[in-house]
Amino acid sequence: MNTEKMMAEKEIEAVLITNLLNVRYLTGFTGTTGVALLIKEKKYFITDFRYVEQGKKEVEPKGFELICENISTLKKIGELLEANNIKKLGIENQSVTIDQLNSFMKNFPKLEYINLDDTFLNSREIKTKEEIAIIEESIKVAEKAMEMTIPKIKIGIKEIEVVAQLEYQMKMLGASKSSFDIIVASNERSALPHGVASDKLIEEGFLTIDYGCFYKGYASDITRTFYIGENPSEKHMKIYNIVKEANERAIKEIKPGMTTHELDKVARDYISEKGYGEFFGHGLGHGIGLQIHEYPFISFKSENKVLKEGMVI
Repeated sequence: MNTEKMMAEKEIEAVLITNLLNVRYLTGFTGTTGVALLIKEKKYFITDFRYVEQGKKEVEPKGFELICENISTLKKIGELLEANNIKKLGIENQSVTIDQLNSFMKNFPKLEYINLDDTFLNSREIKTKEEIAIIEESIKVAEKAMEMTIPKIKIGIKEIEVVAQLEYQMKMLGASKSSFDIIVASNERSALPHGVASDKLIEEGFLTIDYGCFYKGYASDITRTFYIGENPSEKHMKIYNIVKEANERAIKEIKPGMTTHELDKVARDYISEKGYGEFFGHGLGHGIGLQIHEYPFISFKSENKVLKEGMVI
């Protein structure tokens, strides 16, 4: 991200980044305590004594000067702003709480605060080659974990046992954690799009699993539907194959220059043609990255964006 260009466009001399995902995106810091402060052409990373060694290794290669502050990060920010005679400060309005903003205004009453809106989210939707490589690895970890879990899925075990197996296998393969609460929904519960796993015993019928992991900070997100047993009805298979075909048509059509609404429409029109349009209430997909849900959102309800090379959905 070209932070100097962003600051020039918004006519601000300083930016404070407190959202840890954006801090990581800009500085490379993977810990849990730290803020980034950009002042004109200077870049500071402020943390406490626990992260000095880790911080130096992670943020200095990205051009950030590490400052250790064990008492008051807010006071240190104020000193740096005052020393540089800053009048306008950019803040992440979607991440700063009312309490934090009140503290800023109380301690720095002369500052003008400029909302950064979706600046970082918009920047993060175009992935670098390095980011794409890590996301691919995150997906491979999740896929391998599923391959290792499938043989253990059978009628009579609990949904939460499937979750336990998936989480175990993903962590054994290098994931730090699941990217969200894993959904395992069997039989009649498979109709629940967000049916978080329960202690229900798996019966013959559909089994929907929605899962993923964080690997080196980046998320994967996979949904798979299986039939457990040997007697799927004709209607079961008909609907399953309609969804499968809609998915594959969208994958075939996707390309840079297409809009998110156009891509969503590819799958939506096909499902509607087959008589099931009223049941397609959600969007086709969404971006993934440092968060499980990032821009762009592929839906008829969301902002209509042009798809660009480097986006990952």
